[in-house]
Amino acid sequence: MEARSRRKHKIGIVVSDSMEKTIVVRIDRSAKHPIYNRVMSKSTKVMAHDEKKEAKIGDKVSIEETRPLSKNKRWRLIKVLK
Repeated sequence: MEARSRRKHKIGIVVSDSMEKTIVVRIDRSAKHPIYNRVMSKSTKVMAHDEKKEAKIGDKVSIEETRPLSKNKRWRLIKVLK
């Protein structure tokens, strides 16, 4: 049996790859409005470490939570899905 990782995993879309070894990933989710009870789509942008510079804009990627790598980077690229 595989040991469970305590780190969070997310799937998102790369929106920027212009920095050195860093990508910006948009994570989309659905949430219910607290008053109107309508389902809305919300998104969050996070910076992720891409050591080999393998992700490009528009790629679907899997990222994992990690220790702080810089002021804003708290995620690491696991693999490019599409």
